[in-house]
Amino acid sequence: MTSLGTVYWRLWSSSGLSNLADGIVKVALGLVAIQFTRSPALIAGLAFVSSLPWLLFALHAGVLADRVDRRRAMLTANVFRAGLLGALAMAIALGFGSIWLLYVVALGLGIAETVHDTAAQAILPQIVGRDRLTRANSRLYAAELTANEFAGPPLGGVLVAAGAFTAFAAPSALWIVAIVALFFVPGSFRTVRARETSVREDLVEGLRFVWENRILRILAIMVGGFNFATSAVITIFVLYAVGPSSAMGLTEQTYGFLLSTIALGSFAASFAAERIELALGRTRALILSLFTGAALAGIPAVTTNPYVIGAVFFLGGAGVVVWNVIVVSLRQRIISDYLLGRATSGHRLVAWGTRPLGAMAAGLLAEGVGLRSVFAGAAAVILALVLLTPREWGS
Repeated sequence: MTSLGTVYWRLWSSSGLSNLADGIVKVALGLVAIQFTRSPALIAGLAFVSSLPWLLFALHAGVLADRVDRRRAMLTANVFRAGLLGALAMAIALGFGSIWLLYVVALGLGIAETVHDTAAQAILPQIVGRDRLTRANSRLYAAELTANEFAGPPLGGVLVAAGAFTAFAAPSALWIVAIVALFFVPGSFRTVRARETSVREDLVEGLRFVWENRILRILAIMVGGFNFATSAVITIFVLYAVGPSSAMGLTEQTYGFLLSTIALGSFAASFAAERIELALGRTRALILSLFTGAALAGIPAVTTNPYVIGAVFFLGGAGVVVWNVIVVSLRQRIISDYLLGRATSGHRLVAWGTRPLGAMAAGLLAEGVGLRSVFAGAAAVILALVLLTPREWGS
């Protein structure tokens, strides 16, 4: 622990708590939503709204991260998320819950997420230095994925079973604790600017850097395709898995535990990602990640057995974290500190802006030809990305 420093571990603690709250919410929103409607289009619409801010506000979040103190931006985002979830819990307790209220809250949480996560990736090189980024990202992903994917989903299922108020009040409290942990990260994390520039100039500079760097451009397109496919799968999987009329017939709690197998695989791989990259090389490691991702997306198309699906989800989760550690660390090394927020957001505009499109496509396809077609199509999209994998890497 000492090699990464005390400040890093405070950031790590705040990130883990914040991701636990987020993991609870992303499952709770879907489970509470199906209490209001069983329409695939409306359920997909909720996921669309949740991820829409990455398409609309990602670039501006990057500009903000390069103009203000990054720690303060993260604090403000978490204060907003805690307050919004607290208000939702109270509204539901008073009988004002509806699918449309969930839409409003999902949009607000998504906007806060773009600010928090962009600043969080940009702040890390300022805390640990670029020579320790792979190790720092591996440990950070271990905490984030354990909280967001492993602990959060089953806990979200349990909390929804206890009541919608509890399901949203609990993550609100967790974000408050995360705020306290982040408050004790000392120092200023505002970057030095050589000259004053307009917002438009900042936006163009970040996008141009990503587009003109061949490796960053290809990786952004690949992640965009991958996220399009996986967003489609996760969006409608709740309809495929939960309830007596679903294909799998799972309860809310069992559904949460099934999703947690993705995080269990991610957690295991987070400690091995650095060694996997060294043993296989970047290209082969990323190709392996794509194959496991395609298996994760496609397995529900061929079986309803939760044990088989859970095993494949485990492998898929492992592949996702290997990809993330390699790609994020590479991006943080390539991009200068003063530009990291904008270039990261430019990457995420392409990479994560496809999530709402995947959610929308899933709803339309599921309504038209059924749920299994979404899983099969998503797997085909991910397999096609293998052809784009870079064979040579820039510095």
